[in-house]
Amino acid sequence: MEKVVRVDMAALRNGRANGHVASPEPALDQDHFIERDGVRFAGTHLIADLWQASNLDDIDAVDAALRKAADAAGATVLNIDLHSFSPNGGITGVAVLAESHISIHTWPERAYAAVDVFMCGDAQPHKAVEMLKRAFLPGMLTISEHRRGVMP
Repeated sequence: MEKVVRVDMAALRNGRANGHVASPEPALDQDHFIERDGVRFAGTHLIADLWQASNLDDIDAVDAALRKAADAAGATVLNIDLHSFSPNGGITGVAVLAESHISIHTWPERAYAAVDVFMCGDAQPHKAVEMLKRAFLPGMLTISEHRRGVMP
């Protein structure tokens, strides 16, 4: 069941939301937002499709790939949770990072994996994708990049 949280925006602007006092502005050096090309934003979210890929039904290989991808990006792994499906061996999972996450869902019967990498701060998500390419050896890879939390 989906949980919907509603926030009174007027209360938030006045420093109160859901009965809690919100700090007016986090210190810019502590919010881990990124500034690039004069734009300040929360982080980079890469959406990647890996086609003609291998090792997509090997849970140990997926675990190792997520760990190596996080390390290559300079990110900190907090937890990895993976699940393997029967009978096709597809895997779904997430590496929860201090800098956000890397998620994966595989369809080994189609040699396809859907991956998203969202990282803030000094982490380098493109390096994570490069490591995932090495692990799964896709014949074709498409990537789209989104800036999340662009400051108005």
